[in-house]
Order: sequence, then structure tokens, then C-alpha cells
Amino acid sequence: MQNRLFDIQEAVAESSDELIALRRDFHAHPELGLQEYRTAQIIEEYLNKLKIPTKRYTETGVVGILTGGRPGKTVMLRSDIDALPIEEQTNLPFASQTPGVMHACGHDGHTAIQLIVAKILAQYREKLPGNIVFLFQPNEEDAGAELMIQAGVLDDTKPDAVFGLHVWPRISSGKVGILAGPMMASAYYFNMRIGGKGGHGGHPDRAINPIDAAMNVLQGIRTMVSTEWNAIYPTIITVCKIHAGEKNIVIPETLELEGSIRCLHENDAQVRERFAAIAKEICHAHRCTCELSFKCGNTLVKNDENLAKMATAVAAELLGEESIQSGREYATMGGDDFAEFMQHIPGLYYYIGSANPEKKTDTENHNPRFLLDEEVLPIGAEMEIGLVLKYLGA
Repeated sequence: MQNRLFDIQEAVAESSDELIALRRDFHAHPELGLQEYRTAQIIEEYLNKLKIPTKRYTETGVVGILTGGRPGKTVMLRSDIDALPIEEQTNLPFASQTPGVMHACGHDGHTAIQLIVAKILAQYREKLPGNIVFLFQPNEEDAGAELMIQAGVLDDTKPDAVFGLHVWPRISSGKVGILAGPMMASAYYFNMRIGGKGGHGGHPDRAINPIDAAMNVLQGIRTMVSTEWNAIYPTIITVCKIHAGEKNIVIPETLELEGSIRCLHENDAQVRERFAAIAKEICHAHRCTCELSFKCGNTLVKNDENLAKMATAVAAELLGEESIQSGREYATMGGDDFAEFMQHIPGLYYYIGSANPEKKTDTENHNPRFLLDEEVLPIGAEMEIGLVLKYLGA
């Protein structure tokens, strides 16, 4: 893509070796959420060498601002930098050197991409209108975006729009996934504590078994999702943990149940309301108490329609129209706290396809054998630069 300032693909190609080297270094030294001290230091030093001033929001969240030579809008690019508590099983020569911690979601690639984008755009700062905010976010896996927002990052930088990307093993390498509207589901985690009356296993009539109540709560949840909610609004309620009792002859006093509610639509509050009502009514019928709490993992990732159209045009120019995947089947019930930025400003979150069966890079994220097709990293950099220049009118 020949921009008025420079050839984007040529500029990225010149830095492709550095891009891969950066990614491999981050991959070999993964850090868990809010512990990304080494990663943050490398990011900070790299940006400072480019004469991009930086500031920390939270201990490990780094933000750099590139000020253009002319007035204009402000655009934010966001990259997540945290790793996962997974023991790597890839046998890569640059595999994790930290036991029990792995970049199994591609955040190492995202971070490397954004640094190279900063490097390239910094070379043309005097000719650029507006400002570019490079946000490197910690703890994406557990609501790090909200921490940075509470620390004032949006108030300080005042971006007009935000862009983010994710390498995606469900889309073929060389293609990009761009959807208008709902892209990734909201996720709320629930903890339910059902209280009964403990007793002897041989005298259930003298006890109140919370397990009986829980069994009916589970059935009630399934019925609610399948019969009360329109199927065109994807809704998933998953119970992932149940604990009650310690011995096979003792009816437990309490039962704890945990899981998540995920909605690929904007009526998630109504779903949680009905879920709570059903659980409490069933527990009451069983003479049990029900304590229920929710924690927001992330809200709905809903892409701005105008930004999605712009991104589609950029992708077509850079990669060809055949590279664009825009079907609703590419929406996912997984979540990302990029959504929290979208609660305040228009945003676009898109996928960089990384699935290549021959290279075994079609393994799902969060898997100990997750592999990233490094050949797609330049595509991510090209897309980010193309979006910035298009949005700023450079």
C-alpha cells in the first residue's frame, strides 16, 4: 500500500527481522498479569529511544504518545502484554524460560507488532497530523483495561478512537477478520453459595441438602437459556466449579458453585437478573439460602460500524479483498477487556488470521502447545499503520 508518506509494506518488511526477534524475546520471558515488570521496562526503553515520551498507568501499564507535526485527531493503539499460568509444551528453541508461565494467547506477538509500528511512524512524526497513543496494557486476562482507565489514561490522552488486534488461530494465515457490531461476548463470573442444614447421610429428613437445590438450579439455568431467551441473541451460562461436602456419610451445610454468563448482545443485564431470580426461587423452594455475586470480566466488544468499514477498505488495499473475513461465524463467545475502552470511545477490534495446519498454528489459544505463525506478524503491523494513517487522514 503506497501511502502519501511512505510504502507501508516496504517499511514493515525492512523491520521484519526485528519484529520476530522482539516477539521471541517476549515469548521466552513471559510474565503473568500485573507482574510484567521486565516487559514494561523493555517497552519503555524502546519507546524512549524513539523519543516517544512514556508514562506508567498502574505499575506495569506503559503508554507512549507520538505527537505529530500538525494538529489533528488522536488515535490510540492498544496491545496486551500479559502471559498465562500454563506450562509450555512446544519445544521451541525460544520456549518459555519461566516455569508454569507461557505466552499462549499471542500477546507476545501483539506487543512486538506495536513496538515496530511505533518505530516506523516515529520516523514520519513531523509529517503526521494529530497524535498516536501507544497503550501497552497489563493483565488482559483479568480486567487490566479497567485499572488503566481508573488510573486516568483516557482522561489524560483523550483519544478519539481506539484500535486493537488479536492473532487468531480460527482464521487462516494471511487473512483478517473484521466485523461490524458485536464481535466478542461480555463475560460475567458468578459465585453462588447455597446454604442448607447439615446432617447424617442416613437421615436426610432431618437435614436440608444444598446439593438437591443445586441440581435443580442447574436444570433451571438450562431451561432459561433454551426457552426464555431468543436464540438469535447468543447466550451461554457455564458452570465450571461445584464444591460441597467432605465425607460420603455427611450431608453438607453449604455448596459453592461458580461459572460464567456470556452474552453476544447488549441485554446481558437482563440475563443476569433472570438468572439470579431463578436461582433464588429454586433455593427458596428447597428451604435453602442463596448468596450470589457477580464480577465483570469484560463487557461486550462491539465494533463501531464506521471504523469497521474503514478497516475493510484498508485491508482490501493492503491485502486484497479476498483476505477479508467478515461473516458472523467469526464472532466469539470468548471475551476481551478491550471492550472497556469501547465503553468510552469508538473502537475496532479485529483478528489477524494465524491458522496454518502445516505449521500446526491452528491450535486454540490458552493451550500449552499453542504456536504462532510468525509470518502473519508483518500483516498486523501493516494493518495498524494503515488504520492510523487512514484515520488521521495522513
